[in-house]
Amino acid sequence: MAAICVFCASSRRLDGRWLELAHATGRQLAARGHTLVSGGGCVGMMGAAADGARAGGAHTLGVIPQNLVDLEVADSHADDLVVTGDMAARKTLMVDKSDAFLTLPGGLGTLDELFEVWTTATLAVHRKPVVLVNADGFYTGLLEWLRALPSAAFARQAALDLLIVVDTVPAALDAIESRLAPAPAPAGRGGPLNVGGATVPAG
Repeated sequence: MAAICVFCASSRRLDGRWLELAHATGRQLAARGHTLVSGGGCVGMMGAAADGARAGGAHTLGVIPQNLVDLEVADSHADDLVVTGDMAARKTLMVDKSDAFLTLPGGLGTLDELFEVWTTATLAVHRKPVVLVNADGFYTGLLEWLRALPSAAFARQAALDLLIVVDTVPAALDAIESRLAPAPAPAGRGGPLNVGGATVPAG
């Protein structure tokens, strides 16, 4: 069981297929016995993911800044809802409370959260898996741009390799679980070692 932070859009104007994807993500996360960590909102994909997780019996933890609570978009049904003073504190707490990060389609806020946890992973601030779900090719253009950065010396290939890219939510959960699973102990040696954060080629 892991606390998985899901980054995704909170827009109220999204096509229904994205809301269905988020709801299914929450349900699949619950079916595998994980906890959902979210940005604490009740709207858009964020709200759909939380609803799906609770429908499947998962524990939900929302982290939301006070200004969004004031706008009445807080997930009041969250099992735990933590209110922070600002967006920076929100991101810090979400990182601290999570064992892994799963990014669904989203806009500027979603990308901000993705790049925050990915960058801090490259700096060894944490060793938590960072997974991007390229559903229906949503992030293909971004990935093509990113893959060109090492050849121009704007990024190291090792940094790009820390981002795990998959096409589906089940594949994302498989990747997270495999990286958080304890490694078998060598014969005659001590207990298992946690190998969370192992790298795989992007794409």
